Amino acid sequence: MDVDLRKLRYFVAVAEELHFGRAAERLHVAQPALSRQIRALESELNVQVLRRDRRRTELTAAGRQLLDDARPLLAAAAALQRRVIEAARESSTFSLAFMPGIIVTTFVRVFGDRHPELQVRLVRTTWDDQIEVLHDGRADVSIVRLPIDQRGLTVRPLFEEPRVVVLREDHPLAGKDSVDIADLASEHLLQDPDAVPEWRDIAVELRDGTAEPVPRIRSIEEKLEHVAAGSGISIIPASTASFYTRSDVVHVPVQDIAPNRVCLAWMATRESQAIHDFADIATTLAAGNEA
Repeated sequence: MDVDLRKLRYFVAVAEELHFGRAAERLHVAQPALSRQIRALESELNVQVLRRDRRRTELTAAGRQLLDDARPLLAAAAALQRRVIEAARESSTFSLAFMPGIIVTTFVRVFGDRHPELQVRLVRTTWDDQIEVLHDGRADVSIVRLPIDQRGLTVRPLFEEPRVVVLREDHPLAGKDSVDIADLASEHLLQDPDAVPEWRDIAVELRDGTAEPVPRIRSIEEKLEHVAAGSGISIIPASTASFYTRSDVVHVPVQDIAPNRVCLAWMATRESQAIHDFADIATTLAAGNEA
């Protein structure tokens, strides 16, 4: 049996929205047509992937498994299409993704001197898509900030840098030269606690169950807006804090917290000479900067 990628896309939309109406709007299709495609997919797979009634839609065990497997499959299909289209163009490109605060100019210049036949295209990423751009083919390599899901990737360390806490300008700790993580135990963290395990392990709001939901933040600019509004604090790499300065927030070094690890990542299945050349250049230059 061949799996229809269009039906998989429809299923993923419904599985993520858990609402046929919203999924149909997202896909720009009529809701009855969407329902027919999902029923056809279930018939082809001979399993029920969604359980629905008048009040709600939910995934079955088979549906949860299908969602886990469908996402990387669709990303791989998108990557295949992008690379084939790119290969058909007269001028070849090399796409480099990077996180906010990371300066890639020197890497790009040296790589460009070695590969003048390649046009380097830059892709700015966020915490949400720094590895997604590899899976879906938007980038050949990505300079990432750990932690990431490393499955299917080759990851090469580049450098480490200290992290700071970002506070509103009138916060009681704003005038300190530095703080310890214990000083932040009673604060509300505006990011995934697993990204800051030192804080997570002592956080008052996690211990007593008073933690408020963290808003979906897609960029460092949004994060700083939330801090400036007094919604909480954030712990970010020092270079990011220095790059995105503003008068209504301050950043203070955190003494007893692990540094942020910056790495280069690419798909483990890619056997590109350009990728390996860029990796050698980046690691050599990064090592020279730390020396």
